[in-house]
Amino acid sequence: MTENYKIGIIGLGYVGLPLAVEFAGKGYDVLGFDIKEKRIKALQNHNDETDEITKEELQQVNNLTFSSDETLLKDRNIYIVTVPTPVDDFKQPDLAPLIAASTTVGKHLTKGDIVIYESTTYPGCTEEDCVPVLEKVSGLTFNQDFFCGYSPERINPGDKKRRLRDIVKVTSGSTLETADIIDALYKTIIIAGTHKASSIKVAEASKIIENTQRDINISLINELALIFDRIGIDTVEVLEAAGTKWNFLPFRPGLVGGHCIGVDPYYLTHKAERLGYHPQVILSGRRINNNMGVFIANKMVKLMVKSELPVKNAKALVLGITFKENCPDVRNSRVIDVIEELQGFGLKVDVYDPYADKEEVKKYYNLDLIDQLTDSYEAIVLAIGHNQFLELDLEVLKASKDTVVFDVKSVLPKGQATARL
Repeated sequence: MTENYKIGIIGLGYVGLPLAVEFAGKGYDVLGFDIKEKRIKALQNHNDETDEITKEELQQVNNLTFSSDETLLKDRNIYIVTVPTPVDDFKQPDLAPLIAASTTVGKHLTKGDIVIYESTTYPGCTEEDCVPVLEKVSGLTFNQDFFCGYSPERINPGDKKRRLRDIVKVTSGSTLETADIIDALYKTIIIAGTHKASSIKVAEASKIIENTQRDINISLINELALIFDRIGIDTVEVLEAAGTKWNFLPFRPGLVGGHCIGVDPYYLTHKAERLGYHPQVILSGRRINNNMGVFIANKMVKLMVKSELPVKNAKALVLGITFKENCPDVRNSRVIDVIEELQGFGLKVDVYDPYADKEEVKKYYNLDLIDQLTDSYEAIVLAIGHNQFLELDLEVLKASKDTVVFDVKSVLPKGQATARL
């Protein structure tokens, strides 16, 4: 039965593109749709700016069409929505991309079609927010004329070992039959297997707590780092010692950004507050993680003053603006917190990141990346542990022997950095 499916993927970012390639690779007729014409043209030329799919992989795949023309969606019978689910300036869920995608799909729905959502959101969003849009636009009736499912994405950007096919996929459907169909569909591309949840809400909740749990665990380690800094001991040394026990969890301190861990907890707390419950642990963890950039910048300035280095108009270099190592994604990078705080102290900050797209950085943060490392600096922040940065000779970038080097990721050999988290 699955061989008759014509699949439409709505959204071709870090989640949608790997899905499109995998399904097409299994012989399905796949249409990859995205509203960004620049993105479509790049993919048509076999170039993936997210660096998740290689040029060779795009050249070899058949049965896959990329387009920004939504009328081509009209002959699909399986729709998979993989658009972003960000938060707004007030840390509230921004469902605009999800609603827009649902509107687009609704225009082309016909009887018997299935709509699967992969975008991370709170429990209930699919049935309470998206389905009404599908019904209104299509004029069809949910669970009678069309059906829905939810299968949360588990893409780990930049990870070349654990790719889509290698990660167990949670699946669900709005009816028992739909759940079976969706589970069977994903089993054709997921080598690691699937886990069929009992309901769409359970599947939605399973995804939201994955990243919420990581966020809280990292916030604990970040808080420990703040305490150990006051005590005057090295956090990494403490963690290495504690890690000799078999059940100690190996989390490390750092900046928590990106489109998942730094965002998803707000979707869960939003739902909880709508139901009259005010989360405490989750939001306290968010506050700690959101303040780490300010701590790093303040610590650097204190170290500069201690070394009698000038602060106002001093030159600072920030290495890395993406949200994680060896990945070009700059969305919700908390490195910007370090940069803005240093600028607030009067430092002149250069930002260098060979992985990041200059236009994207300008768009999100109004920053101009430097092209080359030709200057010398009184302060250097190794913010992101790109492999290229580990090969840099930081000595040639120092203005003097007293230059402050802050190793945010704790990846440099001990002794090469003035401070680390």
